Amino acid sequence: MSLVKRSLSLAGHRTSLALEAEFWDVLDQAALDERVSLAALIGRIDEARVGAGDELNLASACRVWALKRVQSGT
Repeated sequence: MSLVKRSLSLAGHRTSLALEAEFWDVLDQAALDERVSLAALIGRIDEARVGAGDELNLASACRVWALKRVQSGT
């Protein structure tokens, strides 16, 4: 599996995130379902990660979030 890199703005800063296409698919669908931009969704994941003192990097946090979403069936 190869990584797909995307650029987005989080908290007013440009950043890039590299994830496998399957994880992007889950995140894209979640953003559509929740009627928010992909950047807004990833921003929420990032805020939750930082707020919880989670030491995962953002890419790992997005993978875990996407996995939990799939596992929960939402």
